[in-house]
Parts: sequence; structure tokens; C-alpha cells
Amino acid sequence: MKAYLGLDGFRFGWVAAWIDERGDHGFDYSPGLTRLLAMPHARAMIDMPIGLKPTGYRTCDLHARELAGPAVFLGARRGLWTFPDMAAANRYYWEHEGKGRGVSAQLWNIRDKIREVDEIMTLARQGIMGEAHPELIFWNLAGRVRLEAKSSPRGREQRVALLRDRGFTRIERWLTLRYGTGIGRDDLIDACACAVAARDSAQRIGGDEIDPRGLRMEINY
Repeated sequence: MKAYLGLDGFRFGWVAAWIDERGDHGFDYSPGLTRLLAMPHARAMIDMPIGLKPTGYRTCDLHARELAGPAVFLGARRGLWTFPDMAAANRYYWEHEGKGRGVSAQLWNIRDKIREVDEIMTLARQGIMGEAHPELIFWNLAGRVRLEAKSSPRGREQRVALLRDRGFTRIERWLTLRYGTGIGRDDLIDACACAVAARDSAQRIGGDEIDPRGLRMEINY
């Protein structure tokens, strides 16, 4: 039986959570995406930008940020990874797009993962693999209200409870199994949220903007 796959990046690679229509579920991790995406799946969602403009902010990111807050990073662009450092990137973007239109440290730190997704992405693959954002997913699952910060014990409990209610009944056990892997607590929780979206989501922000490669810029939730 094909599964629904959710993927999120962490320091040493990628973590994937999956759930199938019978409710069986599990998680795995790998330094690269290839092995994880080789798992049979009906649909996948990844917490990483798909569809990149060479300049400017993506409209879907701006709208998602209005709903989910600053956890939605702005400024993902194709070619970000070509700069030698963040200061050089920001000097270029400020000069060509205006002061304050640069990138944050958080976005800069995932530039190689943005590139990895961009390199494997095709129009055909976008048919079964979409971009999602965990905080937008949780906002929707919670009745379209923002939860407490995911770094807080209460915020973590809220997210785990929402995932447990949607079939990830072993997530609390999984969180104890990640030690020594490099997978952060939030990385595993976010991968599970993306798997829920892969199975259940019929909503998205954006989709009207197309990047130079023909990829849709949209965020599913």
C-alpha cells in the first residue's frame, strides 16, 4: 500500500515520516533525498521552497507569513547558494532590490537544501510532491488559530496532540528514538505534519506564479 510522505531537513540531512491509509506509520532519515523519495508513495510534501524566482519575494511566502507568522521565511531565490557568504548575498539583494530585501540567517543556513530540492524538482515530480509549511498546517489543523511557540513545552504539546489525533500515535515514542541521529525534535514533528498534509491537504496558497523552469510557487496546507 502506498504511503503519504512528509519530509523536513535537519543539520545532517533529511527526515521523512510516512503514514498509509491503514494507519501504519513510521519514520526514516538519510543524508540525501534520493533514498527517501524512492519509498513508494502516493503523495509527498516537503518543508522547503519549490519554485524559485531569481529576484524578489514569492507571493505565496508573503501570504503564508500573514497567516502563520515569522516562521515563514522570506527571500528564497534561485541562485542564493552561489554567494560566498550571507553578507555578499545581502549586499547584492539590497543593491538590486532595495534595503531590507535580503535574506535571514535562517534562510541562508538552508540554502544548500533549497538547491538540493531545486535540482531534483521537475514539473512531473511536482504532480506528486508539493511544498508545505508545518506552521501553516498546524494553524489549519487547530481551527485556523496560531499555536503557542513550538519551542515552548505547551506549543510542543499542542502540535503532538494534533498529530496524534490524525494517526501519528507513536510520535512521542519516536521523539525518544531520535537521540544520536542529529534529528531535532521540531524536525520530526514537522515531517509528520507534512505527511498529514500529503494525505489530507486540498488547500494551498499561491499557484498562480510560475518560476522560469515552469514550477508552480505554492504552499500546501
